[in-house]
Amino acid sequence: MVDVSAKPATARRAVAEAFVALSAETLSLVIDGRAAKGDVLVAAELAGVMGGKRTSELIPLCHPIALTDLLVTVTPDRIGGGLRIRAEAATTGPTGVEMEALTAASVAALTVYDMVKGVERGVEIRSIHLVSKSGGQSGEWRRTGDMAGGAGAGAGAGAPFVPQGPRQRRPGERVAGRIHKKP
Repeated sequence: MVDVSAKPATARRAVAEAFVALSAETLSLVIDGRAAKGDVLVAAELAGVMGGKRTSELIPLCHPIALTDLLVTVTPDRIGGGLRIRAEAATTGPTGVEMEALTAASVAALTVYDMVKGVERGVEIRSIHLVSKSGGQSGEWRRTGDMAGGAGAGAGAGAPFVPQGPRQRRPGERVAGRIHKKP
């Protein structure tokens, strides 16, 4: 591991995304909540949070981090043909949370695969990437000039990726098991 004992504790945040490509039939099954294993969206969001919290156990030489926030959202995208996964991790500490955000997005994507493999084995996990990070000595970083969020051929292919800040949530919206309340 890298020694971070001399680094100051600062507020740090990272956002990662993944895309899971599904057939239209499987996507409808997920949206309608008819998957044999249960609610795919809820399970994937919760699995992503659980995975992000265990990053240091999964990735060699990764520091255990006390997370101050970890949100995972899975959003159906009929036009893109799949599910968009977004993980936002935060801490106040001497090292960043990029790996926690990436792990959360990856575990959520793997959970989607596990929950729908009985009806579609050809599911593809695509475009797992860091969107942005802030805090620490290197400051802010945002992905630019990337392809549009992993939709693949068809909708959005070739369009520049434009990173967004934290998404505005609607009151009552489910986010990794939490219910968003009015501000």
